[in-house]
Amino acid sequence: MSAFRAALRIARRDALRFRGRTALIMVMIGLPVLVFTAAFTGYATMQVSPREGITAALGQADAHLVTVPGRVVRQDPSGRGYQTEGAQEKPHVTWTAEKAGALLGGRLIPYHTGYLEVRLPDGYSDVPAIELDLRDPMTRGVRALSEGRLPTAPGEVAVSPAMADRGAKVGTTIKLTERDAPFRVVGVVEHPQQPASREVVSFPGGLANARDQLAPGWLADTPSPVLWNDVRRLNEAGILVVSRAVIEDPPQRFWAEERPLDREAPLWIAIAVVLIVMETVLLAGPAFAVGLRRRRRELAVIAAHGASAGHLRTIVLADGLVLGGAAALLGAALGVAAGWAGAAVLDQWYGSLGPLEVAWWQTLAIATLGLISGLVAAVVPAVQAARQSAAEILAGRGGQVRDRAGRPLLGLVLVVAGLAATVHALRGTELAIVAASVLVVFGLVALMPWLVRFLGRAAPSLPLPMRLSVRDAGRHRGRTASAAAAVMAATMAAVAVSVGVTSNAAEEEARYSARGPIGSATITGSELDDREWAAARAAVRERLPGAPVVASHVPAQDEGAHGVWDTVCGRGSEPNVLIGGADLLAFQQGRTDPAAAAALSAGKAVVFDPAMLCGGTLVLDLVTYGKGEKEQHQELRIPAVPAQGAEPRQRGAVVPLSALTRLGVRTAERRLHVMHRPADLMQFRSELRGVNRGVWAELEQGYHNDARSLHMAAFALAAVLALGGTFAATGLAAADMRRDLDTLSAVGAAPRTRRLVVATQAGFIAATGTLVGLVAGLVTGIALTWPMTRHGAAGGGSVLDPGPTVVAVPWLPVAVGVVGLPILAALVAGLVTRTRLVVARRLA
Repeated sequence: MSAFRAALRIARRDALRFRGRTALIMVMIGLPVLVFTAAFTGYATMQVSPREGITAALGQADAHLVTVPGRVVRQDPSGRGYQTEGAQEKPHVTWTAEKAGALLGGRLIPYHTGYLEVRLPDGYSDVPAIELDLRDPMTRGVRALSEGRLPTAPGEVAVSPAMADRGAKVGTTIKLTERDAPFRVVGVVEHPQQPASREVVSFPGGLANARDQLAPGWLADTPSPVLWNDVRRLNEAGILVVSRAVIEDPPQRFWAEERPLDREAPLWIAIAVVLIVMETVLLAGPAFAVGLRRRRRELAVIAAHGASAGHLRTIVLADGLVLGGAAALLGAALGVAAGWAGAAVLDQWYGSLGPLEVAWWQTLAIATLGLISGLVAAVVPAVQAARQSAAEILAGRGGQVRDRAGRPLLGLVLVVAGLAATVHALRGTELAIVAASVLVVFGLVALMPWLVRFLGRAAPSLPLPMRLSVRDAGRHRGRTASAAAAVMAATMAAVAVSVGVTSNAAEEEARYSARGPIGSATITGSELDDREWAAARAAVRERLPGAPVVASHVPAQDEGAHGVWDTVCGRGSEPNVLIGGADLLAFQQGRTDPAAAAALSAGKAVVFDPAMLCGGTLVLDLVTYGKGEKEQHQELRIPAVPAQGAEPRQRGAVVPLSALTRLGVRTAERRLHVMHRPADLMQFRSELRGVNRGVWAELEQGYHNDARSLHMAAFALAAVLALGGTFAATGLAAADMRRDLDTLSAVGAAPRTRRLVVATQAGFIAATGTLVGLVAGLVTGIALTWPMTRHGAAGGGSVLDPGPTVVAVPWLPVAVGVVGLPILAALVAGLVTRTRLVVARRLA
C-alpha cells in the first residue's frame, strides 16, 4: 500500500471518529461553495434560453413574423434583440397574411402581440396582450389551458393565473384598451416558463379597436425551414422573424456587435477569490490544528514505527484533501438543490423559470476552490506535525510545537505599501481602493502574531484566570493569530462597507431636494382637456373628503406639444416651478408668510432656493417640444424674492399667474396638491388611473435609504465568520490547557474559574481581531468615500489632493459590532465550557 493511500485511509477514519471537528471544517469550507453554487444554478435556471423557450414562442410553427412598419430590421438569431436601420422611413406597406405569405410561403395564422390597458377591480394596469387562436394545432404548447375554455369569438379572452388572482376570474367581464371595451373572461391559460406573468389572450380580431397598440404578426407553417438567409431577406422588408431552424442552429456570426467585456469584472472576481480562500484558511486552520493536537500521540506512534517527516505532513494534508473534497462535493450538491428551489420560489414573483440548468464550469471552479482551501488550511498543521518530537509525546511530557517569534518586517512592508496604494487610488474607482486594501489585509495577517505577543504583555497585570488565558494565547500565537486575523478581516470588511454606504447616503441626502412638504401628494393630469380635468378633480375631492386640496397651473402649449422648465441660474434642469396663488404658497411653506404672500400678490416669484436667483430675478427657460420633436425655447425673467419652504431642503419656486400672463404664457390648471399619505401608493395611483389614464400621483416622502439593512447584513456576516474562528481557536486552547484547567480544579478552583479562563481566551481573540479590524476598516471605508461620493467631481492637481468628499461613520452599528462581538464570544464560550475534572495519568 502506498503512503498516500494509507494517509487517505487514516484521514477518512479520523473524519468519522471526530464528527464534531469534521462537521465544523466542512461547514466552513462547504458553506461558500453552497452559496455560490446556488447563486449560479438559480441564475442559469431562471434564464430561459431561446432554445428552451421555443415552444412557448412558436408552438408547432416554423416561424413567427412580426411587422415593423416602414423600417429595415437588423436582428439577432433569437429574434429577441433587434434594431431598426437608422431612422429612414420606407414607403408605407399595409401588411396582410397574403403579402407576408408571398415572401415566405406556407400557411399563416394571425399572431398579434403588444401591450394594452386593462381595467381591473383595483384599477388600470398595463399587461401584455396577444391575439391568437389557441385551438389551432399550430399553436400547441404556446399556452396551456388550466381553467375554463379557450376564446372562440372576438368578445372573449383568456387570462393568466396572475390576472385571475387580481379579480379577472372566469365568467367576469374586464375592460380593455383606452376605450374600455368589455371582454368576457372564458378561461385561464398559463405561460410554460412564466407562470407568474400577467397576460391577456384574445381571439383573432377581438382587439381590432386597439390595433395601433399591437404589432401585427403571424405564425407560419412553411414547406421548408426558415434559414438565416430567409430571415435577413424578410428583415429587409421590415419583418422581424423568430425562426425555429435559426434558433436550433444559430449562425456563427451576425450583425450584432458583441457586448464588450467588463474589464473590471475579472479583477473583482480575482479579489473575491483571494479573500474567500484567505478567510476560509484562517477559519479552518485552527480546526485542523485542533485535530493535530488530538492526534499527536497517534502521529508519534507512526513516527516511532519509521515514518518520516514527509509521511507525517502527508497524513495531515490528507485531512485537508478528504475534508475539503467532501465539503466541496456536498456543498456543490446542496447548492444545486438550493439554487433550483430558490429559482422556483422566486419565479412566483419575478422572472421566468426554465428547466434545471447547472452552471457546470462555474460549479467545478467553485468546488475546486473549496478543495484548495482545505489543502491550504492544512499546510501549517502539517508543518507542525513534521516538527514535533515523537519521544516527548510518547513520554507524556508535552510535545507542543512552539510558534516562532513574530517577524513584523514583511507585515509592515505590506501595510505601508497598501496604505500608499490606497492614497494613490483615491482619485480612482472603488475597485482600486479595494485592491489596495487587500495588501493591507495580508500585511495585518502577517503582523498578527507580533500583535498577539505585544498585547500578551498585559498578562501580568490581570487576575489569575485572565492571566492564564492571555499568557497561553501569546505562547501559542499560531492558533490565536489565525483566528484573530479571521475576525480582523471580517470586521474590516463590515466597517469599510458601513462607512462607505453611510457616507454615500449622507452625500445623497445633502443633495436631496424636496419638491414639497413631507407627506404631500401631487396629482397631475397629462394630455387632458378641461372637461376631463374637471372630472378628475371631482374624483380626487370625492376620494379625499375633508382634505384641503390646492390647485396649480402648468404652461398650456399648442396641440401636440408639451413644455418643461429649465433654470438659467442655480440647480439646473426641471426645477419644481409651480404656478398659483396665495393658497399654493401657504401650502408649499406650511404656514402663512405675510412678506412672501405680499411679494406674490405684487407679481413676484417666491423662490425656496436662493441659488436659483440671478441678482433678484428668476430666469426660466421654457422648453417646448412640438410636433416633430423640435425644441423651442422661451426665456422668462421674473422678479423674485427668497423664502423658506416647509422643509429645510425644499427647492423650487411659486410663480404668480399674473407674471406669466404678462409675459404672454398661457396656463391651464392641471395639478392638485393635498396633504395625504396613502397607505398604498400604487393602489392610489391605480384608482386615479381608473378615473382617467392620464392622471398620475407623486408622494413626497423625504429622503430614504437602505443603509441600515446593509449595516445589519454586513455585521451579521462578520459576526458569523468571527464567532466561527473564535470558537475554533478557543476549542484548541481548551484542549491545550486541559491539564492546567484540571490542575486548577484539583487545587480547589470553582467551576466558574474554569469558565472564566476559557471565556477570556475567546474574548481576547475576538477583541484583538475587532480592534485591528476597526482601525483598518475605518481607513478603507474613509478612502471609499471619495469614489462613492464624487459623482463626477474632479479632484485636485496632485495625488495628495483627491478633491472633496463626505465622511459619515455609523458609530452605533460599529460600536455594537466591535464591542458586542468580543462580549458575545466570551459569554458563549464560558457557557459551553465543560467544568468536569478529568484526572490525567502522568508518565515518569
